[in-house]
Amino acid sequence: MTDYCCPSMDLGAMLDQYQKLSGKKLWDAKHENLSNEIDRIKKENDSLQLELRHLKGEDIQSLNLKNLMAVENAIEHGLDKLRDHQMEFLMTKRRNAKMMEEEHRQLNFQLFGYRVQPIQPNLQEKIMSLVID
Repeated sequence: MTDYCCPSMDLGAMLDQYQKLSGKKLWDAKHENLSNEIDRIKKENDSLQLELRHLKGEDIQSLNLKNLMAVENAIEHGLDKLRDHQMEFLMTKRRNAKMMEEEHRQLNFQLFGYRVQPIQPNLQEKIMSLVID
């Protein structure tokens, strides 16, 4: 293998030269497919990282008008979804607060019934029957 090496040659070129001169196959189809898949995933990763930087507002000088508009639309869509989620959260909080206020009012009314005439238990039953009806 050292016969095929020189200081100016990179590893890929050295292996190619060895394969040509020796006739031995170093890469089979399976390894070639794996290498192609790794290259494809690396390119996809780079593309997604660039898109993420654009969405963060970084590195947007390289974008053309069409791409800038696409980024703007994506950001506006995200803001709309965030506002919808925020409104839904606030409405849920308001409903819960109203339910708790109503429960508090009912409990106070029941408690008031016990304070009116603690000596006369029948009066408590009459007040409760009026509240239920």
